Amino acid sequence: MSASPVGLLSRLAPGVMAQVGHRVDYLAGFCCPVGGLAAGKPRVLCHESQIYLSNGTEYVYVYDQEGRLMKAVYRFPDQVWHVELLPVHQQLYILCAGVGIYCVSLDYQSRLVKQTDGEENDCFSTVLPMGSNACTFPDATLCTFTLLNDVLVTLSQVQGKWCMNLHKLPSPEDQENLPRQPLSHVDITTCTSNDGDVSLAHFLPVLCCASSPGTSGSKEGLRHSGGFILEEPLFSLLFGVDAAMLDSPMILCGFPDGQLCSVPLKSLSSPDNRCREDSPVKILHHLEEPVVFIGALRTERKSPDAEEPPAFGDLGCDCVVALGHYGKMVAIKVAPGEEAKVPELREYCLQGPVLCAACSGGSRMYYSTHSDIYAVDLDSNIPDTEKMEDSPGTLPSALSPASLSICSVVALSLSSRESEGESELLALSAKGRLMTCGLCSPDDTQPVKMNPDKAGQRIKELLSGIGHVSERVSSLKKVVDQKNRALTSLNQVMNVSAALLSSQNGQKPITCTITANWSRLLVQETLTISCILENSSECTLERGWTFCVQLFANSCDFEEGCSDSATSYTFPIDQLLPGNKTEVTLPLGPAEGSKLELPFTVSCSLYYGLREILGTVSESTELLDDLLSDDSPGLSPDREGICLPLREVTIDILHCLRLVGGSRDSEAAPPAAAISLPTDPVDTFLKLSRVQSDLESMEGSEELVPSALGEDYLAPSVASIKVSSELLRTALKDTSEGASLSCAVLRWLLAENAEAAALWSEDATAAQGRAPDGGEVQLNIREVAVSDLSPAGPIQAVEIIIQSSLLANMCQLHHAVVRRIQALVLEQAAQDSSSPDVRMQHLHQIQANHETLLKEAQSLRDRLCLGNDSDAAVEKLLHVYRQLRNPSLVIL
Repeated sequence: MSASPVGLLSRLAPGVMAQVGHRVDYLAGFCCPVGGLAAGKPRVLCHESQIYLSNGTEYVYVYDQEGRLMKAVYRFPDQVWHVELLPVHQQLYILCAGVGIYCVSLDYQSRLVKQTDGEENDCFSTVLPMGSNACTFPDATLCTFTLLNDVLVTLSQVQGKWCMNLHKLPSPEDQENLPRQPLSHVDITTCTSNDGDVSLAHFLPVLCCASSPGTSGSKEGLRHSGGFILEEPLFSLLFGVDAAMLDSPMILCGFPDGQLCSVPLKSLSSPDNRCREDSPVKILHHLEEPVVFIGALRTERKSPDAEEPPAFGDLGCDCVVALGHYGKMVAIKVAPGEEAKVPELREYCLQGPVLCAACSGGSRMYYSTHSDIYAVDLDSNIPDTEKMEDSPGTLPSALSPASLSICSVVALSLSSRESEGESELLALSAKGRLMTCGLCSPDDTQPVKMNPDKAGQRIKELLSGIGHVSERVSSLKKVVDQKNRALTSLNQVMNVSAALLSSQNGQKPITCTITANWSRLLVQETLTISCILENSSECTLERGWTFCVQLFANSCDFEEGCSDSATSYTFPIDQLLPGNKTEVTLPLGPAEGSKLELPFTVSCSLYYGLREILGTVSESTELLDDLLSDDSPGLSPDREGICLPLREVTIDILHCLRLVGGSRDSEAAPPAAAISLPTDPVDTFLKLSRVQSDLESMEGSEELVPSALGEDYLAPSVASIKVSSELLRTALKDTSEGASLSCAVLRWLLAENAEAAALWSEDATAAQGRAPDGGEVQLNIREVAVSDLSPAGPIQAVEIIIQSSLLANMCQLHHAVVRRIQALVLEQAAQDSSSPDVRMQHLHQIQANHETLLKEAQSLRDRLCLGNDSDAAVEKLLHVYRQLRNPSLVIL
């Protein structure tokens, strides 16, 4: 295909389809984007011998069917969404997305396009550019429009609401002085908006006009804008007696959510429309799927032998049809009978998805899917032998679509060539090929004697038909191959999902190991998180799977109203064979001017998006609804894929300690004796305050204070936790063989630290190191006897002493130890382990003492905030905190 936007394919000889009476003639080919043209935007119109075509790109073409040559090509700033013809003024109205509506005069002599002397004059060297300043009705929110006589009705979407506006059309001579503001408007509310539903975002609304036979105006213009004339009984029944008496045309609207409604045109043009309290919008029906076509048919004739009346004559149509994207169709007509007129409404389910549709002048409607064009007949005069159980004059209870064997058509239009006495369909395929399909009745095709000239023509027609069948087979084969690949991928996804979801409480076939390590990046030591994904299943993780790692900062668990923040990393998997593993490493260096927040949670999962293999959001959502329940653990929050959790680990300061003597630590930290508890913490605080006061006048005091104070003034914060020796011995019996209980507890606390392996060679009961921010910390484990708790005598316990030069490090370390002890206690409680008898009165007394201390601490903090007696309050507060950090309780 030519790269030029106006390049035409070589014209093909007319071809006759395999079905008698459907003659296909290929006119021209137009360039299209990779993957073909999408449905919804392309448009084909015909007036006399001229064809007006928009293929959904920024180009609009005017093609002469008789001369088989291009008359004009227009290029717009953006994608063209809608095109309508006003034959009275020889004007073409074009809606450009994000810009507005252009009014283009069809006077080609004044806007001549230079043609080259190339082959058959099929190619143009230039096009007519249409800039934004040439827009007649500028409005970036417009979605569609329709024309009726001298008015323009537009539909736009503003802040999730639909707004219908009425404009006065300009005459050919006063377009420059046209007022830009609409004459009036009506707001229309639907059940859902496109902004809230991603699956409806690419659907545009449908707009057309319906008139009664007595309405004045151009019936030719009504036909070219997609409108129709309804006979009087149906018009009054659908829109009310008031609309019929006012002789007001009705604007029919079909929305992406399925709503079908009507608005009287005279209510828009009325000067007091803005003052009305009641809305003129009337809801006619709801298809519950995007409306893609609204049309009208003539299902009854005057007599069975009478010729079919013209579609837009004085008699009008007696049936309104609306068609949804997924194949749901509704037909409305007046029920037969001499009594009070009532509507007859029938819903049908056709094969979908529907790309486009068109109505003939009679009882047939043509609609296109990806695989074929189908014709359905709603004729009420079917002979009794062919009718099932339907009453005469009623709509058929079921429809039998007839195939035209033309695939992938994205735009349809009906034209009538009166000189030849037959009707034909104009069609634009997804590959950009413009064609006509003759709709003559099979009875009109009489056998004739074959002569050499006719035989040659017949051979050309057969060859053309063979070419079309080959194209159709190629298109169907592509669809079948795509579905086979999708089914293969879905089968693999379901196998992996079933293997992981069925082993929630056991060993998973696909596992993830999460560790924290220190590594050197350039000259800086950086904490990294290593996630190793190992595939021990029989399935291969192929392209489409994504390994997702999320980091949740939950260091503010103790603060009310603190919302967790999350950082997500995604790693596409190309191929992970059974028995193989892959590793990803994430550096966790803090941002400039901040510090690493501990603890944080690392969550690993596998994600597979179904939109890539199923094509649309709606199809993937429907498949997930069938396969998984709403509360299924495999359903992703956006309902567009499957998310399978693998592992979640909380990384705290025990994972990140740089241990003295560890496998990666080359610089020895100060000995444990350097972190000793001073005799008087109040005295240390007062010394610290005096030194800091003396240095405030010095330049750069913030940098000098830590070095000036020295280690002697950095009073360590201390906390202790006592745990029953029996509880720890029972829980750690598998790891305490050959080592003392204190040593086993230290190994248990540092089991997830990558640098702790070097300490296991000796029976260590203490460990010291540095936190990620450089603060010194120390863990001391010792066995003690606690009296006064049990009537049976002293309770043997293990005391875990936590020391740090920084209060923040001590709190983080205390939280990490308590979290592990809580998990251990819950695990032992599930095994019905017994605990020794305790004196409840003594426990109540300890609890009461702590509650008193907490109240006293709160009171002292309030006094400090008010600035009352700060020295005494600080001294007392330090003493209270020391008592709270060293309770007399034992975890049993």
